[in-house]
Amino acid sequence: MTLEGTQLIGRETVLATGEAFHAIDPSTGETLQPAFPTGGQAEVERASELARAAFDSYRETGLEARARFLETIADKIEGIGDELIERAMAESGLPRARLESERGRTCGQLRLFAKVVRDGEWLDVRIDPALPERQPMPRVDLRQRHVALGPVAVFGASNFPLAFSVAGGDTASALAAGCPVVVKGHPAHPGTSELVGRAVQAAVAECQLPEGVFSLLQGAGNEIGQALVTNPSIKAVGFTGSRAGGTALARLAQNRPEPIPVYAEMSSINPVFLLPEALEARGEALAEGFVGSLNMGAGQFCTNPGLMIGIQGEALDAFLATAAKAVEASGTQTMLTPGIRDAYDRGVAALASSDKAREVARGQSSDAPNQCQTGLFVTKAKDFLADETLQAEVFGATSLVVSCADQDEVKRVAEHLEGQLTATLQMDDADVDFARDLLPTLERRAGRVMVNGWPTGVEVCHAMVHGGPYPATSDSRTTSVGSAAIHRFLRPVCYQNLPQALLPEALRDGNPHGVSRLVDGQREH
Repeated sequence: MTLEGTQLIGRETVLATGEAFHAIDPSTGETLQPAFPTGGQAEVERASELARAAFDSYRETGLEARARFLETIADKIEGIGDELIERAMAESGLPRARLESERGRTCGQLRLFAKVVRDGEWLDVRIDPALPERQPMPRVDLRQRHVALGPVAVFGASNFPLAFSVAGGDTASALAAGCPVVVKGHPAHPGTSELVGRAVQAAVAECQLPEGVFSLLQGAGNEIGQALVTNPSIKAVGFTGSRAGGTALARLAQNRPEPIPVYAEMSSINPVFLLPEALEARGEALAEGFVGSLNMGAGQFCTNPGLMIGIQGEALDAFLATAAKAVEASGTQTMLTPGIRDAYDRGVAALASSDKAREVARGQSSDAPNQCQTGLFVTKAKDFLADETLQAEVFGATSLVVSCADQDEVKRVAEHLEGQLTATLQMDDADVDFARDLLPTLERRAGRVMVNGWPTGVEVCHAMVHGGPYPATSDSRTTSVGSAAIHRFLRPVCYQNLPQALLPEALRDGNPHGVSRLVDGQREH
């Protein structure tokens, strides 16, 4: 497929007239063709208007038709073949195996949401039939279902050019809910975005859906994203990126005449608590597992273990010594973009220059472009508690170890933390009482609490929560991964005394969709 550098607006391909930008191969610094002219206000308005026009029709598509649409997108993405992987490799510097796995995840979550749509649980149907004879007051007929919010603006992420981008989790869950989607592609991988966007566009046409169900806008700079979030046709936003970017979009959305929700995944350092008995019994293995998780994808995961917390003593010293050796043996890896590499270098430099943190080890260096050199630092808990800058996320393969005087100081560090996507307890059976004491704090601080694992790696399934209190996300009540992500883009509507002919099918007598329903307080299948 020949890349054209165009915007995909409904069924059309549009060559914008804004300033052109190019993707850069971060592993070589090479400029990649073609040029992509930046979209502007006209493209935003056209895509948003098409989405608005498509909404009422698309949100009432049958469950089977919508599920099949999601599956068709997955089929079309797989049908691109190796061209997609090669372009994504060139634009991201990521290895083939990682991107092939990410393509599988992308298509897998589309198919998961297809199953979710068919099952119909997300409709949350509730029926309280009329009780005309009830005393002292009759009850009217009341029926409730969930409906789609409206067109959704989705911002592609830099670190997952497939799974959190054009057809990633936000797009899949919004389409599953019945929301048309306008994607703002990430400027780091516009060619990958165009290839996937064309697959979605083709699926819309094949499934004979309104053209405004999907559009893809491309552009460098902030203007196109700002115009999209403030467009009155847009009713929700999905975003994965920096804290600065997410909070800026949230402010824009709240300052509209009609404020809208922004579901932004932003910043997390994912604390790992090294409880005493586990540290004593298997500190060496923990250190090796930690550095392996730290180095995964050059540390460019939102769940990277950026903070380790333990009690000072011989066991923590041994852990640090083993981790230092593993860090020193770590080769460099290509980071996703020059901008991400620059931000990483600034974060590491801030730790290195701090009089409250000490460098323990650095990985190997390289003169190749945009390389990540692994870093490990240590600080005392009293200094960590006194210096908010030590909590700052360093997006890349660098972590800070906090040495605590005792269990009470570990608890104070836990209470001091900002909101997180994850919190991990490395523990043995003898640590249960300590873990029990920490657990309420971790539940308040994180969206996912785990034991004896590493936070990198997020399973796409029904029970997953990929969210957390601010600044991990802008709305701690939701998840951006897993089937529950569909609920971000739904709202309840109650229908009172409507005749059967006017009721949505899911609410009619006889349960024509065959979905689970709560009828007069009793579950009906």
